[in-house]
Amino acid sequence: MLAFRLGETVMKNFKCNLNLTEIPHRYSRQVLFAGIGAEGQVALSASSVALVGCGALGTFQASILVRAGVGAVRVIDRDFVEESNLQRQILFDEQDVRELLPKAVAAERKLRQVNSLVNVEGIVADVNPSTIDRLLSGVDLILDATDNFEARFLLNDYSVKHGIPWVYGACVGAEGLTFSILPGEKPCLRCVFESAPAAGVSPTCDTAGVIGPVVGCVASLQVSEALKILTGHRDLVNRRITRIDLWGNQWACVDLPPRNEDCPCCGRREFNYLEGAAGSEATTLCGRNSIQINRRDGTPLDLAALASRLAPIAKLEGNRFLLKITLEGYQLTVFPDGRAVVTGTTDPGVAKSLYARYVGA
Repeated sequence: MLAFRLGETVMKNFKCNLNLTEIPHRYSRQVLFAGIGAEGQVALSASSVALVGCGALGTFQASILVRAGVGAVRVIDRDFVEESNLQRQILFDEQDVRELLPKAVAAERKLRQVNSLVNVEGIVADVNPSTIDRLLSGVDLILDATDNFEARFLLNDYSVKHGIPWVYGACVGAEGLTFSILPGEKPCLRCVFESAPAAGVSPTCDTAGVIGPVVGCVASLQVSEALKILTGHRDLVNRRITRIDLWGNQWACVDLPPRNEDCPCCGRREFNYLEGAAGSEATTLCGRNSIQINRRDGTPLDLAALASRLAPIAKLEGNRFLLKITLEGYQLTVFPDGRAVVTGTTDPGVAKSLYARYVGA
C-alpha cells in the first residue's frame, strides 16, 4: 500500500531493521564489499534518508538507495511528471506523464516494486520554512536534489541547527559539482557560498540544458558519500569539492575552504532561511519557464470547487493530486496544499497576479 501523503508525513515504524543472521541474499554482492560488509548492511537497514527533490538527481539517488537496502527512504517533491523529464529522470515513464502524476507518487510506486523490504514514502510538498521541520523529522541524512540556492540554504540551516549531515549536488550541461556537509566537522554551505549567485549569472538547465550521464555521475557520488556516513565511515567522507566536466573530459577535486568562524550559519548560528527571513513567496523553477507560488497562510484548497468555478472560462485537467488550468496563454498547476506552478512566465509579478485572479489571494 502506498504511503503517499499530501504534505503530511508520519515516521512511525518506518525503518526496516535487520540483524546479522537475516540479511537477504539480494544484498550479497554489497555485503562482500569490505567497506560495507554484514555490519554495514545492518546499519543501512536501520537508517533513514530524505531526498529533497525527485527530478534528475533525486530519481538516480532514490533508485540506488532503495537497491542498497537503506531502511527508510523519504522522497519529497513539489512537482509533477512532464514529457521533458523522461530524458534524464530515470524512475518515470510515458504513463506517468499521461496520468499527470506527482513525481513523489510516481517514484514511490516504482521504488516499491524495486525493493519491497525498504519503507518508501513519497510526499507531495514544497520544502520551505513552514514545512521543513515536519518533512525532515526523524531522518539520519539529507540528500540534495533541488535546483535552486534558496532551497539549499534552507537545507543547510536545518542541517547545521539539528546536526544532520547532508550532501550537496548540482549539475548543468555536462558539468557537475558535489561535496558533503558534516555539521561541526566540515564547513557548511554558507562557508563555501556566502550568498546565492545573482539571477542570470550562472547557467541553468533552462539556458544550457543537461545530459543524463552527468546526472548519474553526480548522484552516484552523492550516494557513495551517504553510504559512508550511514555505515559509520565518516572518516572516509571526501573532504574536498568534486567537479566534473564529462564533455571536456575533466575531473578535479579542490579543497574546501576552512570553516568560517564568522559564518552566519555554522559560526554565528543565525538561521535566516530557516526562520523565513531570507525566503520568498515565488520561486523560479529550473528549466520550466515557470514560477511556483506558495500559499503563505497554509490554507488547503478544494480542487473540485476550484474546477467548478473555473470550468466556464478555462481548459481543465486533473486528478486527486492536482488541477491543471489553461487560460490566457498560461498554465496553472494547482495542488491541494495551495501551491501553484504558473507556466508561461518567469516574472514573479505576473505569476502572483494570475494566482490571485484565478485561485485566490
